This record gives sequence, C-alpha cells and structure tokens, in this order.
Amino acid sequence: MKTTKINRINYLFLLAALSVVFFACQQKAPRNNDSFSFVFMTDIHVEPENFATEGLLQAIDTINKLNPDFVITGGDNVADASNQKFGRADSLFNLYTKTMKSLKMPLHSGFGNHDTYSFIADLKPSQYKEMFEKRIGKTYYSFSYKNWKFIVLDPIMYGKGEHSYYGQIDSLQMIWLKHELDSIGKVSPIAVAMHVPLVSIGGENDRVNKENGQEIIRLFENYNVKLVLQGHLHMYEDILYHGIRYITGGAVCGGWWKGLLPDGRKMEEGFLQVKVDGNNFTTEYIDYRWEVKKSIAK
Repeated sequence: MKTTKINRINYLFLLAALSVVFFACQQKAPRNNDSFSFVFMTDIHVEPENFATEGLLQAIDTINKLNPDFVITGGDNVADASNQKFGRADSLFNLYTKTMKSLKMPLHSGFGNHDTYSFIADLKPSQYKEMFEKRIGKTYYSFSYKNWKFIVLDPIMYGKGEHSYYGQIDSLQMIWLKHELDSIGKVSPIAVAMHVPLVSIGGENDRVNKENGQEIIRLFENYNVKLVLQGHLHMYEDILYHGIRYITGGAVCGGWWKGLLPDGRKMEEGFLQVKVDGNNFTTEYIDYRWEVKKSIAK
C-alpha cells in the first residue's frame, strides 16, 4: 500500500511538472515568432474630386480587414501640391492626414514629387518639402520591426525650371544612408521604400539614375537588402536583380482615379501586401475592387 501511494504521488508531481513545461512553451512561442505582414500603398493622389476620398476609404477598409502590422506609403500621397496655391495644397494634406486616420495600424509615409509645395515664387528648393515635413513628418528615416530594418528614402531633387524635379538621392542623405546601413550591419534583413524607382523596365526615363543610381544599387548589394519597394510609375513590376527584389507597387489611385492612364493602359487600383516569415517574404498585389465608372456616375 505504501509503494502504491508513493508511486501515485510521484505520478502527480510528474504530471504537474509536465503541465508547467507545456504552459511555459506555449507562452514562450509567440516571443520567437518572426512572422508579420505589412502593406505598401503608393501613389494615392487623394483629392476631394473624382470620388478619390471614397476610393481611398475603400482601400483602407480592405487593409483593415487584412489586418497587417503596419502600412508604408510610397509617396504622391496627395493629388498635387506642387502647382497649387497655399489653400489648395494645405487642404490636400489635411485631407490625407484625416483620411489615413481610418487605418487601424501604424502608418509610415513616404515622400513623392506631387507632395512638393513650390507655388510661391520666392520659395527656394530647400523649402519645397516644408509643408510635408510640418504636416506629415520627415522625408527620409528608418524604423525596425521584429528582426527586419526598414529604410524610407526621399529620391526627389529639384532642377532649375519651375516645378521641375528629377530622381536622385542628395549628398547629405547618401551620407545618412551609408551610416544607417553600417549601423544595421550585414546580417539583419532590410527593406527599402522610395518613390522614384531604382530599377525598372517600363519606366526607363523615370528612375533614380542621375549620378548615383548605380552607386545606391551597388551599396545595397553589400548588405542584406532583400526588398526595394518603388512607386511613381502607376504600374506593377517585380524584378529580381542581383538577389534583390525591386517591386514597383502599382497605384492606389490607378489612373488618377479616372481609370485609364494617359497612354491608354489600365492599372487596377490596388496596393501591395507583404507577408514576412523570418528572413523570407511573399508578396501579392491586392485589387480592392474600386469601380471608377460606377463611382463617378453616382
């Protein structure tokens, strides 16, 4: 009888110990989970006309249902602030910030050429980005999420002509970028977002190719850059070049909320969903089912 009682006690202790170990494993598992997702939405061009706000809200509703961990925009957030009077440009930025508050997850905004405010004649090019900076934030920066590092670049520079711009990373930003990559090191996976593409087949004349485009590409190849997200062209491209995926992420507004692009192409209104698992990722272009003709006919 004593032996049976002792064995029963030992069994109960073993059962309790196993329960503690199982519970600890269950609690610990989420901490080691490196899976997450995010959305890249570029070329939104929000405006009060053409039912653009309604279209953006429909895109946001789709994103909220997908429930990514965060959202990055690829610039051209507003329809066009560059050739507008202050009141119009100011209202566009206010519309963007107000509408994007409907997102249920953190937002990281990028800068595009249409986010420039340069209407006032005595403004210097160094002041063209001040409206964006005051209302939205920095035009280039970095952040971390789990084991990934994200770098948002500003590839917009200005020429001598009125409202002219071109794709290039300026010298101060290049110094910052090199320092940022050095601080990240060569192990952590890196994703980069920028408006004007670095690598493109369809947009041959619309790339960051003046002076330092190739320099940036070679720089990325020295680190663990896995993905470069691009905008500007209102087209979808997925290019693997020297081990790095360069994806031009379509356009939330499609053809500026009017359907067809000026060259007659149809770009479905949509955004890019990125699912990350450790150091690997998959992507999908999401058509959020915006119907231009029906919307304008209302």
